[in-house]
Amino acid sequence: MRSDRMKKGIERAPHRSLFKALGLTDREIEQPMIGIANSANEVIPGHLHLQQLSDAVKAGIRMAGGTPLEFNTIGICDGIIMGHDGMKYSLSSRELIADSVESMAMAYPFDGLVLIPNCDKIIPGMLMAAARLNIPTILISGGPMLAGEFHGKEIDLATVFESVGKIETGEIDERDLKEIEGCACPGVGSCAGMFTANSMNCLSEVLGLALPYNGTIPAVFADRIRLAKESGIQIMDLIKKDLRPSKILTKKAFENAVTVDMAFGGSTNTSLHLPAIAHEAGIPLPLQTFNRISDRTPHLCNMSPGGPFHLQDLHRAGGIPALMAELSRNKLIHKDVMTVTGKMVGVNIKGKKRLHSDVIRSLEKPYHANGGLVALFGNLAPEGAVVKRSAVDESMLRHQGPARVFESEEEALKAILSKKIRKGEVIVIRNEGPKGGPGFREMLAPTSAIAGVGMDKEVALLTDGRFSGASRGAAVGHISPEAAEGGAIAIVRNGDRIEIDIPGKKLNLLISDEELKKRLSQWKPRKKELKGYLKRYARLVTSAHTGAIFE
Repeated sequence: MRSDRMKKGIERAPHRSLFKALGLTDREIEQPMIGIANSANEVIPGHLHLQQLSDAVKAGIRMAGGTPLEFNTIGICDGIIMGHDGMKYSLSSRELIADSVESMAMAYPFDGLVLIPNCDKIIPGMLMAAARLNIPTILISGGPMLAGEFHGKEIDLATVFESVGKIETGEIDERDLKEIEGCACPGVGSCAGMFTANSMNCLSEVLGLALPYNGTIPAVFADRIRLAKESGIQIMDLIKKDLRPSKILTKKAFENAVTVDMAFGGSTNTSLHLPAIAHEAGIPLPLQTFNRISDRTPHLCNMSPGGPFHLQDLHRAGGIPALMAELSRNKLIHKDVMTVTGKMVGVNIKGKKRLHSDVIRSLEKPYHANGGLVALFGNLAPEGAVVKRSAVDESMLRHQGPARVFESEEEALKAILSKKIRKGEVIVIRNEGPKGGPGFREMLAPTSAIAGVGMDKEVALLTDGRFSGASRGAAVGHISPEAAEGGAIAIVRNGDRIEIDIPGKKLNLLISDEELKKRLSQWKPRKKELKGYLKRYARLVTSAHTGAIFE
C-alpha cells in the first residue's frame, strides 16, 4: 500500500504514535488510508453542506474497510466576488487548490483520494490535482441548487443580476428586486443553471472520475448522500483494482466531455478547465478540438441562462447518462472508455432513456444543429476567442458594428447602466485577461446589465476577460493574445468596425494589415502595481487558449 511509506516498519513507530494521537486504532492504521479533500466552508452556498457529504463518504469508506482522513481546501464563490477586485482571485484560486491537494497527497501518501468540491474553480482545481497525482481517485460534488420561484416562474442567480438592469429601465422597482433576491437562491447547492459549476460537475461524470448522476442530483436530495456513501465504497474498489486517473483520463474521455458540453450548452469556462485538466494528464486539447466536435454535435438541452430549464429538470429527464445514450445513437460518444464505476461508458449508459423530450431533445429535433460553444479566430483573436452560441439570439450570430472601448469592467458597466451605449455598438473590455487583470475576471455584471436594459439583441461585447456561465447574449471572451501581451485587442480604437461571425467562426478588426501592424508597433504595455499572490500569478500564468495554466 502507498500509505505503508508513513506507517509500516519499526522505523515508523513515531509516525504510528502520531496517528494514535488522532485516536486511530492499530486496525485503522493498518487499513488503506483514504484522503478526503473537502472544500466545505461557510462562505459559499454550494459548500455549506459539504461536511454532511464528507461524513457520508467516510461511512462508505469504513463500510468497505478503509480509514478516512479528511483535510480542507479553500473555495471562492464567483457570484459573491463578481464585479469587484475579489474576482481577480477566482480563476487564480484554481492553481492554489490543485497545489494544495497535491501537497497533502504527497506529504501524506494516501492509498486513494475522494474529492468533494462543488463550485466553479474548485472542481477543475481538484481534477487537475487528480491527474497530476495519478493515484486512485473519485469525485463527489455537492450537487446543484434548486431553482427559485418568482410569481410562478422559475428563476436563478442570473435572474437577479439581470434584474439590476431592469431597475434602470423601470421594468421592475426596488420592491420587486428585493423579492427576487430573496427567492432566487432557495438553499444550498451550486447555482441552478448550466453555469460553470454545474457544467464542470456534469463533465466530471462524463470524464469518468465521478459516479453517474453526480452532476444532476440536487444538493438537498437524499440521493446525494447515498451517492456520497457509494463513492466512499467505490474508492476502495478502485484501490483494489489499481484503477488510476491515467487509465480513465484518455483522449477519448476528453472528447466525450467536449461532446456532452456542446450538447448541453455549457459555460464558456469549460474551454479553460478541460484543457487545463488535459494538460495535467499529458493530453493536448486545443480550441480547434472544440470547434471540430461542435460542428458534429447537436445542441439538445436548452438550459438556463440561454433556456428555461435547470439542473433539477435535467435530472428528472434522465441526467447525463440519458443525454450520452442519446448522443451515442449517432456514434458521437466513445463507449470504450473506463470510468470509476469499474465499467466502460457503454455499460454505464446502456438502456438509459430520455424521460422528458423537451429537456433532452432527440437527435432528430435538436435546439440547434451544432454545439453550444464556438471558438472564433481572426486578426482580433489569432489564438482564439470563445462564445456560448446557444445563448446568443439568432439575430446577433452575425454582427458588424463600431467599437466602444473600455479599459475595465467597471468603466463598461457604468456606461451600460447610464444608457450611454448605442444600438449596434460592440463593447470592448480589455486589460482583464489572465495577466492583465490579473486574474481573468468574469463579466457577468456587464452582460447581465445589457440583458437587463433590453439590449442583448442589439449590442455585442468582446473582452480578453471571460464570462460567467450565467452570461448570455453576443458575448465573446477569452480573446487571445490578451491586451497585456500585445494582442490586437490592445490597439482597438473607438469607432473601429468589428466583425463577429459566429457561424463562420470569425472575429476581425476591420482595418488594413498595414494599420494593424503600425498600431501594434506603437503599443506599450500598461503598468500595474501588484503584490502578493496576484503578482506571482501574473508572472506565471499563460494565455486563455492554453487553459490559463502556469508556465
